[in-house]
Amino acid sequence: MNRTLVICLFLMLSGLQTFSQSAGENTYEFLNLGSSARVAALGGDQIALGNVDADYAFYNPAALHPELDQSVNLNYVSYLADINYGYASYTRSYKNIGTFSLGMHYVNYGEFTEADVQGDITGNFKASDYALFICYGKEINKNLRIGVTLKPIYSSLEKYKSFGLASDLAVIYNSSDELFRASILARNFGYQIKAYYGSHREDLPNEILIGMSTKLQHAPFAFAITYRHLEKFDQSYRSELNQVDNSFTNQSSENGFIDKAAKHLILGAEFLPSKNFSLRLGYNFQRRDELGVDEKKSTVGFTWGFGLTVSRFRINFASAKYHLAGSSSHFSVSTRLSNFNFR
Repeated sequence: MNRTLVICLFLMLSGLQTFSQSAGENTYEFLNLGSSARVAALGGDQIALGNVDADYAFYNPAALHPELDQSVNLNYVSYLADINYGYASYTRSYKNIGTFSLGMHYVNYGEFTEADVQGDITGNFKASDYALFICYGKEINKNLRIGVTLKPIYSSLEKYKSFGLASDLAVIYNSSDELFRASILARNFGYQIKAYYGSHREDLPNEILIGMSTKLQHAPFAFAITYRHLEKFDQSYRSELNQVDNSFTNQSSENGFIDKAAKHLILGAEFLPSKNFSLRLGYNFQRRDELGVDEKKSTVGFTWGFGLTVSRFRINFASAKYHLAGSSSHFSVSTRLSNFNFR
C-alpha cells in the first residue's frame, strides 16, 4: 500500500478513542453548517462526490484538483429563524505543487434584544461566527488524492469573543474508470485558543467520516452514502434529566442497534440527463429521527435540489427539511475566471 496513504490513515484513525464528542457538547458547531447546494440536496456531508466545484473543499480538501484552477464560488443559505450563512472561495492550482483554495465561512445569527436580570430592555446585540478555510489538495497517483485544511476561527456572541484553530485531513480513492470513489475524513480537530469566558476551554466538534459514491456506467444515475461519527457508535443524546433520548429505547435491543447504526447514515442520489442539468434527492436518518414530530413526520430529513449550467456559470439550488416549522434554502454559483477575457 502507498506509504503516504498508510501514514494518513494512521493519523486519522489514531484519534478514534481520544476524541469522541457528540453534537451539542462542543463549541464552534457552525463549522458543520455546510452551504454547498449540491451537497445539501444530497442529504448533507457527502464527502466522496465526483465532478465537484471548488467549494467542495469545504467538505473534503482532497477533492481539489488542477481543473478547478481560478474557480470562484459563492454560496448563501437562508436558514431557520432569520439566521443566514454562507461560504465564498477562490482556487488556484500550481504545477507539481498542488491545488490551493482560500475560503471564508460565516454565520450571521441576527440581532437580539438585550435585557437585564429584571427583564428591562437595555438595548440590542448581535452574534456571528467566522472561519477562514485554507485548503490544499494533491494527487499522489492516478487513484489516490490527499488533502488538508487549516481553519482559523473567530466567534463573537454579544460581548463574548473566542478564537480557535481547527483542521481537516482527508484521503480519496478513485477507481481507474472514475465510476467509484471512496474517502475517509478527519474533520474539525483542533483547539479553542481563547475561551468565551474565563479559562474554561471547550471541545471542538471533531469527527471521523467515511463515504462512497458510484456512477452507473450505462445509465444517468449516481449514488452516494456517508457514515458520520465513525469514532462513536451511540449518538443518542444523554442528559441528567433524560439519560437516553432514543425512539427505540423501549423496544428490543436489535431495534436499538439498528436505530443507532442508521443515525450515522446519509444517502443521496442524482439524476444526470445531461452535462448541463441534474436533479438530486437526499435523506438524513438522524435529522428525521431527532427533529421529526412523531404525530406528523412529513418530509423531515428529506432534501432535494437541482443544478444547471448557464453560459459560464454553474448554478445550484437545494431545499432541506429540518422540521415542520421550516426548511433551509441553499444557493450556489460558481465560475472560472479563465473563462472570461478581461483584456
